[in-house]
Amino acid sequence: MLRLVTVQAGFEQQFEQFLSMRDVGGADVSAVVADIILQVKKRGDGALLEYTAKFDKFTATAENIKVRHEDIAQALALCSPELIKSLKIAAGRIRAYSEKQMPADLDYVDEGGTRLGHRWTALDSAGLYVPGGLASYPSSVLMNAIPAKVAGVKRLVMVVPAPEGKVNNAVLAAAHIAGVDDIYKIGGAQAVAALAYGTQMIAPVDKIVGPGNAYVAEAKRQVFGKVGIDMIAGPSEILVIADSACNPEWIAADLLSQAEHDAMAQSILLTTDSAFADKVISQVERILKEIPRRDIAGKSWADFGAVIIASDWEEACEISNKIAPEHLELAVEKPEELLPLLRHAGAIFVGRYTPEAIGDYIAGPSHVLPTSRTSRFSSGLSVFDFLKRTSIIGCSQKSLAGLSQYAQTLAESEGLEAHRLSVAVRS
Repeated sequence: MLRLVTVQAGFEQQFEQFLSMRDVGGADVSAVVADIILQVKKRGDGALLEYTAKFDKFTATAENIKVRHEDIAQALALCSPELIKSLKIAAGRIRAYSEKQMPADLDYVDEGGTRLGHRWTALDSAGLYVPGGLASYPSSVLMNAIPAKVAGVKRLVMVVPAPEGKVNNAVLAAAHIAGVDDIYKIGGAQAVAALAYGTQMIAPVDKIVGPGNAYVAEAKRQVFGKVGIDMIAGPSEILVIADSACNPEWIAADLLSQAEHDAMAQSILLTTDSAFADKVISQVERILKEIPRRDIAGKSWADFGAVIIASDWEEACEISNKIAPEHLELAVEKPEELLPLLRHAGAIFVGRYTPEAIGDYIAGPSHVLPTSRTSRFSSGLSVFDFLKRTSIIGCSQKSLAGLSQYAQTLAESEGLEAHRLSVAVRS
C-alpha cells in the first residue's frame, strides 16, 4: 500500500508514477482473438460450438445452446423469495431512474423560417455480455439490460458462459425480470463475434455492452465499427475522500468493497488527516482477516492501494480530478461544498451514509462506469447508449433563399460545384 503526502518533496513525481501503475499490459491476446473472430465469421455455428466445447467444457448443440423458458422457470423456482424480491426492487429503481433520463425531441423554426431539431430513436437490437458463468453477477444483468429496454430496444440478446452447461440461477432470474428476449450459453471472444457478425443461430445486433475478461475486451475492440460497444472496461476502482469525523471502520469497508472484486482493483483513501488515515489502515488490516475474499482483496490493497494526505479539501479535489476515478465517495461533513470542484468521476456518492455498494445494487443509476481514468471523457452506461439522435432540417422556399448565397459561397471555397449547384437551382 502506497502512502503519499502532498507537502513532501517528490510528491508530483511519485503521484505521476502512481497514476500509471496499473498501465502495465498483460499478454497480447489480439492475434488469438482475431483468429477466433475470423473463424466465427467464416464458419458460423460450427466455430461457435467448437470454441464453446473447448473453453467451457460444454458440448453445445443447436438444440441446447439457447436457454429455454423451462430453464428460466426452474431458475426462478430455485432462487429464494428474498433474492427475487431484492432483484425486483432493484429492477424497479433502475427502471424508474432510466425513465427519468429519457431525453426529449427538439423541433423549432428559426427566425429565417427554417425548421430545425432532432429526434431520438432506439437501436433495433443490442447484445449483453455477462461474464463468469456460475460466478457472475445478477446485478450487472439488471444494470445493462434495463436501460436498453427503457430506451426501446426491440431485441435484447444475452450471452453468458456456461461451464459444463450450467448458468447461475440468479443471472437467469435477473434476465427474466429485466426483460431480456433471448439467452445463449456462450462466452468469450466467440460470443462477441457471434453478436457482431451473426451465425446461423444468432442474428447480429447493433451494439454490444457488458464487461468480460481480456479476450472479451479485445474482441469488443476489434468488432467496433461493425457494431457499437459501450466501453473497454478495466478493473474496478474507488476513491474515498473522507474527513476525520468519519468512522474509520466504515471507510475501510468501503475501500475493501472494491478491492475484493479483483486483484487488479484499486482502492484509494484521500484525506487531510494523517492520524485518521492510520486508523483506516488499521481497520483495513483487521477486516482483511475476516472476509472470505481476503486473498484477492489483500493483493489488491498491497499492490495498488493508496493513502494520500492532502493539505486541504481544495487540493484533495484537484487530486481527485487527476485520478478521475470510477467511483468517488464524499464522506465529509459538507459534501455539497466539494461537488462543484469535482469534474471527473464515473459516479459520486454524496455523504457519509452513501457507501459505493449501494450504487452497485439498488440506487438506480447503472453501475457500469468508466474505469482507468476514462471518466475524463466518458460517462457510465445509460439509456443514451441505446439511443441515436437524428438531426431534422426543413427549408421553405423563402428560408432557402435567405441561406442560399452563403451556402454557395462555402461550396465554392471547397471546390464542390455540385454542392453549389444543388442549392443554386432551387434559388
